[in-house]
Amino acid sequence: MQGHAPRFAARAASTLLFAALTNAAWFTQAQAQTPAAQLAQAAQSRAAPPVDPTFSAQSLAQLCQQKNDNVAQGQCIGAVRGIIHGYQYGVLFLAQRASLPAGETQRVSLCLRDIPVASIVDDFVRDARQVDAASLMQTPAEVALLGSVHMHHPCT
Repeated sequence: MQGHAPRFAARAASTLLFAALTNAAWFTQAQAQTPAAQLAQAAQSRAAPPVDPTFSAQSLAQLCQQKNDNVAQGQCIGAVRGIIHGYQYGVLFLAQRASLPAGETQRVSLCLRDIPVASIVDDFVRDARQVDAASLMQTPAEVALLGSVHMHHPCT
């Protein structure tokens, strides 16, 4: 897993930085939706790049559901941390390089102070269970996970 963590972080940063730059309104709309509607909308987006089937929302959810498999849990936690750290670095980079409207950085930031990774994983798995498998396969893991995080832990 250690060899894959930088790839997850780089993929998450590039994918989500692009999403923040081109479709920041999605996050505002997503806060008013249920997790299932949010994931389904992400899957239907035509502007999204092709999804790597080995790192789709479905594959991450399946990996994270394997509570009795220590290797799977380690990979799940590593992927979740990589996605979150990559996204946070992307937001920081964006905030340092661009003039954003007042409050925009806070709106797209993650507010995860004292939130255990295990609860983030549980929220994501619960949200993923509400979405059909075809939609999960078409949704990048990064988009689904971060949509779940924004839904459950919005910055106020």
